[in-house]
Amino acid sequence: MSLSGPSDVATLGRGNISSENDDDYQGKDLGSRVSGRNSISSTRISSSSPRGSCTSSTLSQLSILSLSPAVSNGYLSSALFEPKKTRKSKRKPWSRKRMVVGLAVLLGFLFLMNSWMLSRIQEAGGARGYIKVKFLKANSSTVFIREELQKLGRWKKPQKTIYARLLAKAAHAMAEGESKPEPKDLWVEPYISASSWTPCANARDWEPSEGKTGYIMVTANGGINQQRVAVCNAVAVARLLNATLVLPKFMYSSVWRDASQFGDIYQEDHFINYLKPDIPIVKELPKELQSLDLEAIGSVVSDVDVVKEAKPSFYLKYILPILHLNRVVHFVGFGNRLASDPIPYQLQRLRCRCNFHALRFVPKLQEAGALLIQRMRQNDTGLGHLDNYLVGPFAQSQEKGQRVRATKMSRYLALHLRFEIDMVAHSLCEFGGGEEEMRELEAYRNVHFPALVELKKAKKFSSPAVLRSEGLCPLTPEETVLMLAALGFNRRTHIYLAGAHIYGGNSRLASLTTLFPNLVTKESLLSSTEIEPFANFSSQLAALDFIVCTAADAFAMTDSGSQFSSLIAGYRIYYGGGKMPTIRPNKRRLADIFLKNNTIEWKIFETRVRKAVRQNKRVFSRPVGRSVYRYPRCRDCMCSSD
Repeated sequence: MSLSGPSDVATLGRGNISSENDDDYQGKDLGSRVSGRNSISSTRISSSSPRGSCTSSTLSQLSILSLSPAVSNGYLSSALFEPKKTRKSKRKPWSRKRMVVGLAVLLGFLFLMNSWMLSRIQEAGGARGYIKVKFLKANSSTVFIREELQKLGRWKKPQKTIYARLLAKAAHAMAEGESKPEPKDLWVEPYISASSWTPCANARDWEPSEGKTGYIMVTANGGINQQRVAVCNAVAVARLLNATLVLPKFMYSSVWRDASQFGDIYQEDHFINYLKPDIPIVKELPKELQSLDLEAIGSVVSDVDVVKEAKPSFYLKYILPILHLNRVVHFVGFGNRLASDPIPYQLQRLRCRCNFHALRFVPKLQEAGALLIQRMRQNDTGLGHLDNYLVGPFAQSQEKGQRVRATKMSRYLALHLRFEIDMVAHSLCEFGGGEEEMRELEAYRNVHFPALVELKKAKKFSSPAVLRSEGLCPLTPEETVLMLAALGFNRRTHIYLAGAHIYGGNSRLASLTTLFPNLVTKESLLSSTEIEPFANFSSQLAALDFIVCTAADAFAMTDSGSQFSSLIAGYRIYYGGGKMPTIRPNKRRLADIFLKNNTIEWKIFETRVRKAVRQNKRVFSRPVGRSVYRYPRCRDCMCSSD
């Protein structure tokens, strides 16, 4: 059937991208997003060794120190005939010489430490095969690179970086600040304003829907994040049309390669029972409807048939008549097919109720998630703010009846480094790999984003330099480590890295794992036996990342448009009580700072990065048109005491 004009070509181009933007990224046409901007040239520098950035200055300091005047024999001989008082005063040059030698030794030590750290950044890129990671526990493990990256990625070769100079300065600053306290606002958010918002989406003031109009089926596409949004949107549409919802199904994706269904990730009975006061939900169609050829009778509705961000009036005008006629409608895809505004207050609250209350992970995911959280906290038995909501009964202390400890738990930072090959290829940006990188990414686009390839042939796009200056390129691992170092995280920080399939592999992660050696993934924290049940199910692995990132003491995202990061940020806002800070970089502001990487001094760089990130820590209510899953601070989802 055709209810409206087909979706824009850019939408088709994004059909298989594994993490979409529910606000800034998804809802915009790619062509209009990148065209007509001023061209800004970017300098690409291939640095042969980051050591060179600090050697000359350090050696010059040493050479100046070595020019201290030597004591001559004539001076010593004349001193023999001076009075005792005079001879005592003449010994002062020896004291100065000892002080000079001491300073020279100290500077030499700092220089050698810098050189060693920077050599690790370069040499780690030469390793082949697996990514070696330092772990919190002594168990040995490796992170496997995706087969596609082994075929297409530049994981076999050391990566050159344009940030060698800044990385050298970051290494030096972190070495000097090893014993200094971290900035006070690093692990907190503005508590007074943030804590004034409390969860209240569970409150209802309507009667249950009878669901007599018919049955709504949904087969959601994408990964776990897109599927989660689609499920909650389908719940709202079912209530809008007074229909009964059939338990959602998940479409198999060529990108995710995961056959997991709803019941493999979420608790079916809890979902059905929790939403019973809102809509009726059944596990399958009645037998008399199961034999219908839904496509033949016009009951199959694809994403081509439904406009993006469709308003409730669209469903009342076009979908409701089909329900009346055929008693069943099957939505296939259903990615972002319900607008954020304007939506009736109660429907908006129902979406929040579904996302934050009705979707509960199955026990095997809760148990593995609790184990990961426990190991990230160094086996501390205290409970975090969100543990109960994420892992349920597995959040309890190991010993029955044990009281929650009042002492401060071992804290950790969770990092979502959105630099997988699909994101890199779809961005149309350049990342320093030259012609070979361009061929690799173009080959990936030909396979996974054919519509985008066709669009490139028909339309002129902005240059990679302009895209980067506009903040439309994903942050690289090098830019990410510079951001974290500038914010003040020290080398001892325990970092959980969500996902592991970084484009470029271990050579691309070298700067991150060198400056922050306590970086781990789920693959390194769990034994092969513990992770084996999830090994071939990417959505279930993503669910584990969701649990650990959401429970973290601080969460840093590198792409504020990522739906995975958006859902985590929203969950932390809803249940965090003003105690769960999220670092959301403004990539456009950071791009302007990074452009000065060859000249900017570290202190200035540090100040500007902190200011750019601090501005995004402001507490504000949901802007009109933005997702309630990402911005739940609104009267539809939360209650404010102000």
